[in-house]
Amino acid sequence: MIQFPENFLWGSAASAPQTEGHSLSNGKSPSTWDQWFSMCPEKFNQGQGPETTSNVYEMYRQDIERMATLGLNSYRTSIAWTRLLPDGQTINQEAVSFYRDYFQTLKRYGIEPIINLFHFDMPWWLMKKGGWETRISVDAFSTYAATAFQLFGDLVTKWTTFNEPIVHIESGYLQGYHFPAIVDMQKAVQVGYHTLIAHFRAVEKFRAAGINGEIGIILNISPAYARSKSPSDLEAKKLADLISSKSFLDPCVLGEIPQELKEYLNRAGLSPVTQKGDQKLIRENPLDFLGINYYQPMRVKSPECPNFPPTTLSDMFESYDWPERRVNPYRGWEIYPAGIYDVAKMIKEDYRNIPWYIAENGMGVADEERFADEAGVIQDDYRIDFMREHLLQLHKGISEGSNCFGYHTWTFVDCWSWLNGYRNRYGFYKVDLMRDYQRTIKKSGLWFKDMIRNRGF
Repeated sequence: MIQFPENFLWGSAASAPQTEGHSLSNGKSPSTWDQWFSMCPEKFNQGQGPETTSNVYEMYRQDIERMATLGLNSYRTSIAWTRLLPDGQTINQEAVSFYRDYFQTLKRYGIEPIINLFHFDMPWWLMKKGGWETRISVDAFSTYAATAFQLFGDLVTKWTTFNEPIVHIESGYLQGYHFPAIVDMQKAVQVGYHTLIAHFRAVEKFRAAGINGEIGIILNISPAYARSKSPSDLEAKKLADLISSKSFLDPCVLGEIPQELKEYLNRAGLSPVTQKGDQKLIRENPLDFLGINYYQPMRVKSPECPNFPPTTLSDMFESYDWPERRVNPYRGWEIYPAGIYDVAKMIKEDYRNIPWYIAENGMGVADEERFADEAGVIQDDYRIDFMREHLLQLHKGISEGSNCFGYHTWTFVDCWSWLNGYRNRYGFYKVDLMRDYQRTIKKSGLWFKDMIRNRGF
């Protein structure tokens, strides 16, 4: 029997833009996703945009009852910046009422809300001014964070600033997946730096507000594994870890941007524009805890035709297919449960064994209706196997002293996934988009309920 600690947090994770719906109503202003969908709906899977998603804005109370039935004791979601402060300054009172009832209902059912401030949803009014490319974004985010702390600090004791900040940097400015979908290394570095400073300004506001609680950040950590022990492949691994993991881990936990990263960017002529006092801000505002999203590893090799200064990530490292890999064919991601153990060990050994939890772990599968039984329940044994394998590795890390306090799946009800829409499903509950967003539990939800009751399996 594998058993987890007595007070372990069991739950799921989601975000406002992927679940709430009502994205252009009830006082909410557009985000980059709303605007991009209006401009280029053909980019989105089956024309599925952010307006309705899973309709949690109307159905959160029933969903919370379902969470309680499964035994969840925690749930992470986000506040929509564009809903709370539609123009960046004016408080939307309907949003205040909505979020306060949302969080109060969670607490009433014994479910701790872990509330995140930013999940890829840049306000359009700010994007028109340059978004994270400009320093004004730091001040705007600081104002938003302080407002959220003031309005909800009596209900929320666990806060996070950003979810996967590396994603809006890489996807928006190096890979073309998120708006503005450009490839510009210099802008990517500056966007990353402003995001980092915005995080620290929010932590500073949190401390100044005297909130009774803790604050952290959620990072997607995909450990890099080199193709070989050749110097060039090991250099590629080092750069991959520096960019994808250490760029946020080191300043957020250790109080300093990695020296090797600063030196590399300086040699490449890519150093960001900074301001006096930034280093002091980073040094004096450490985190209370970390959220780690783990889905897959990075398999890297040295570039075939590297350029320096780099113009894309592939000038620093390239991916390769590990011959022994297992793959989720719907997502194209490698399934490597041992990576979650390596993350646990890394946090223990390299990051002061800071308290941390798995903030996302899950498996997206397309056309899940194929696996429904006669009663309509999706027999998603593949998801159960995925969780079991990862939890075994997580338990191993905890038993060796890694300070992990929880495990959250992505996600509770099927949600909207950006350009992918509803192509791949992740939830414990199926959402029927054709029947008023009707929820139907999957086999994995019932398994998770039993696992929580037993604190293991």
